[in-house]
Amino acid sequence: MLWLCDGTYLLLSVTNVFKQPDCVVTPPPPPPTHPKRTRRKTSALLQQSCVNMACIGDFDPFTAAIPATKVELTVSCRWVTSCVCVCVLCVLYIQGIANREWREYGRTEVIDNTLNPDFVHKFIMDYFFEERQNLRFDLRLEKPLIGIPGKKCGTVIVRAEELTNCRESVMLQFCGNKLDKKDFFGKSDPFLVFYRSNEDGSYTISHKTEVVKNTLDPVWQAFKIPVRALCNGDYDRSIKVEVYDWDRDGGHDFIGEFSTSYREMSRGQTQFHIYEVAHTHTDRHHERTHTYTQTNTNPHTYTGTHTHTHIHTGTTQINFTVAIDFTASNGNPSQPTSLHYMSPYQLNAYAMALRAVGEIIQDYDSDKMFPALGFGAKLPPDGRVSHEFALNGNPQNPYCSGIEGVMEAYYQSLKSVRLYGPTHFSPVINHVARYASAVTDGSQYFILLIISDGVITDMAQTKESIVNAASLPMSIIIVGVGPAEFDEMIELDGDEERISSQGRLAERDIVQFVPFRDYVDRRGNHILSMARLAKEVLAEIPDQFLSYMRTRGIKPGTSPPPYTPAIHPLLTRRVSRI
Repeated sequence: MLWLCDGTYLLLSVTNVFKQPDCVVTPPPPPPTHPKRTRRKTSALLQQSCVNMACIGDFDPFTAAIPATKVELTVSCRWVTSCVCVCVLCVLYIQGIANREWREYGRTEVIDNTLNPDFVHKFIMDYFFEERQNLRFDLRLEKPLIGIPGKKCGTVIVRAEELTNCRESVMLQFCGNKLDKKDFFGKSDPFLVFYRSNEDGSYTISHKTEVVKNTLDPVWQAFKIPVRALCNGDYDRSIKVEVYDWDRDGGHDFIGEFSTSYREMSRGQTQFHIYEVAHTHTDRHHERTHTYTQTNTNPHTYTGTHTHTHIHTGTTQINFTVAIDFTASNGNPSQPTSLHYMSPYQLNAYAMALRAVGEIIQDYDSDKMFPALGFGAKLPPDGRVSHEFALNGNPQNPYCSGIEGVMEAYYQSLKSVRLYGPTHFSPVINHVARYASAVTDGSQYFILLIISDGVITDMAQTKESIVNAASLPMSIIIVGVGPAEFDEMIELDGDEERISSQGRLAERDIVQFVPFRDYVDRRGNHILSMARLAKEVLAEIPDQFLSYMRTRGIKPGTSPPPYTPAIHPLLTRRVSRI
């Protein structure tokens, strides 16, 4: 729910995921890349090219050749203004990543004489897990909004649901019999409003019929509608139909409602279905609505599949952990040549990588409390070397509030610890794996971000840790900062060859490595640099998540139970002798 500056609020509803075939475009010249990483970067550039092409206009999700997830946005408004609106529509804008300019994407139909419009027109757009996509919804009124300062004047509601690849359409025709009389003079002017139920139990408008004037026995015109608009491919999902008496002033009188499903309507395609129209749950009237349904495809059983928007629609909770390299090879943090240097004018490489990835990931974490770890430093007061310490100084509770909290803890750690060494990855991987091993039912998924500058000194132990973690609901992102060669990190990325340890192959590829220098904008645009980095490092997370769910036979379910992590105190006494 988004409050507008004048108090109007907006409700957003999103519908299921599928990948389109690769589009045929000429990608822009790629930045310098490591030879082993050419394939994935080209894919990312193709995807970016398609995003740019998809910024204007509407798309048919079943004919467009854009390699992206499609989502459907439905807009409703509540309590738009305290005065009578002659007409209202909503315009959707999207913001460019580099120039931050807003461009119109599309607009709804115009609805007359209502303070609570439910727009039937849908916005179908590309959704990318690895990007932040800023949207703006503008309400256009023939009369200006007049509100009282300091008082909320209404809301705009946007609901989003992931689209399934359901290509069926259905032809429906409805007629009513002995509907309730609502007009003092004359009979009713009835029309129907159809609503699709959502995964969270709410309803989204999907269709309105025409108004049939002055009758209690209306026959509405037959209409063709995509099945995904009625139930998003789930034949047993509830469909609610409301019956109204049209009024010129927009205050339509509620006659009653009934519920059905696509499976019920598709049974016996040559038969009538009779539904009792109820005004309330306890007060049932004698009005009946007869329906005749005809489909242009044979009904079949729908089988749901995992798609990556289940990560953030309540089915699976994302748990994000950060691990930062505090080894001496990064340089003295007080010197401008250090990768940890805290300049008053710009973010250092660690901070840029942390913010770039964290600001995307935090949108998928409901409580936005992130464990933040460091490794390779001597800790106060006794100078012991630790490869798994809390950035906030609390080994019993290393959680930080949001990415800003992680950034603050990182900066404070630079002032209190002494950079040392060596570079050990396995302790922080094992730390997250301990939590992931306790929740393997698909309700939780763990992402570890490691930011480091150099050679991994516990390579054998790190490989073993990754092989063990590959059977857990877990992914590892490694961002290499600085000018060093990252051969060991490239080896951990199992794109070319699956990682192994002591003769055991990793069950899944769970590591994504990216050298930050390949994504730095040459013109100094740090926002664009961070956007490019986030897009690349997060690109494989959905597939890694899906591979875990598929191999475990876990199907999408309802909202996960509240997650209470077990207490695993950090091993701050781990000592390395060098």
